[in-house]
This record gives sequence, C-alpha cells and structure tokens, in this order.
Amino acid sequence: MDEPMEAGMEQYLTAVTAGAVAGLGVAVPLGAVGVLVLQQAMRDRRAGAAAGAAVAVVDAGYAALATAVGPLVAAALAGVEAWVRLVAALVLAAIAALGLLASRRPAPGIRGTSGAPGAMEAAGTERVGPARVFVRFAALTFVNPTTALYFAALTTAQGSALRGGAAGAVFTFGVFAASLLWQQTLVAAGGFAGPRIPDRARVWTFRAGYGLVAGYAITVALPLPAL
Repeated sequence: MDEPMEAGMEQYLTAVTAGAVAGLGVAVPLGAVGVLVLQQAMRDRRAGAAAGAAVAVVDAGYAALATAVGPLVAAALAGVEAWVRLVAALVLAAIAALGLLASRRPAPGIRGTSGAPGAMEAAGTERVGPARVFVRFAALTFVNPTTALYFAALTTAQGSALRGGAAGAVFTFGVFAASLLWQQTLVAAGGFAGPRIPDRARVWTFRAGYGLVAGYAITVALPLPAL
C-alpha cells in the first residue's frame, strides 16, 4: 500500500472514530428524550426502535450540517486556528459542566411519575404506529439547541481535519452509527428490563456521557495557543 493511500485511510479512520466518540457524547447522557425512548420501548419495541432511529438520524443531520459549515468557518479564521479550537473547547466544556451539574438534581423517573413535562410524557406513552413515533421523536430531538451547538463547536475546531466531502461524510457516518447503536441499546434495555431500570443508572449515563464531552474538550483545546 503506497503512502498516499495509507494517509487517506488514516484520515478516514480518524474521522470515523471522532464521529463515533462525538455521537456517543451527545447520545449517552440519558435526558428527557432518552427516557421517552425507554418508555416507548417498554410499551412497544417496534415503536421504540423507530424512536431510537429518529434520534440517531437527527443527530447525524446536525453533524452533516455542522461538517458543511464548520470547515468554512475554520478557513475564514485561518491563522488563529489555535484560538478557534480553544473557544470551541470552552463551549464543549460548558456543555459538559452544565450536564454534570444537572445530573446532581432529581431527574424525571423512567415511569414518568414526577417532574417530566406533560407533553413529553404523553409523547412517550401513547400507543401509535412506528412511522408517527419516528416523526415525533425526530421533532423532539430537532428542537434541542444543545445538539446543534455541540456539533458546531466540534466541527469548527476540527475544520482542517474534516475539510473535503469524504472526511465529513465519514465523520457523519460515525456519529450516526454510534448514536443508533446507543439508542437501540436503550430500546433493548427498555424492552427487557422495563420499569426495573433504576433512576441511579440514568444518573450515571449522564456522568459518563458528559465525561466524554469533557474529555473531548481537552483533546480539542490542545495544543494551547501561544500567548
């Protein structure tokens, strides 16, 4: 294998790995939508699978949009890349910190017995067909501004690495695959364990997921810009 081909393969492997980590970072924290995916799976596994697929599709859509815009922003800010990476890392760190702080507060239970907004509870408990469930969960995920901000910060910081359609597509595929795998794991857990899933387990998914985001922030920030 010649050197250009090896370099290309290494670039794509880096991009898909970065996408997978980014996808897990946004998917693993089990917030309101994740709870609804679990609830849907408890009632109907097919509808739960549709709900999880919808979340993954929207995550990938945000990633695709960000990979299209992020490199352009990075190119416009050529010469100050280190500072762009530092600002993006600070945004990611803020998202991680807010998520970790939220994990310390009581969260809505899996059974929907306390604290969950009524409209979102209803979205997770009605018996409807998989197609309607897909549309509903896509809409719920789409209106989450944190997801858009998360991918915008990541892709702007990695603009040079994602420049070019192929690298961006591979990154987006990594996001989709990781998010879909996690969402379908939730569906399997909901179908198998049902209401026996403890709230404490959900708290630890918050900590693990936002821990990934915090680690990503450190990776993005280094090396620090010279003063």
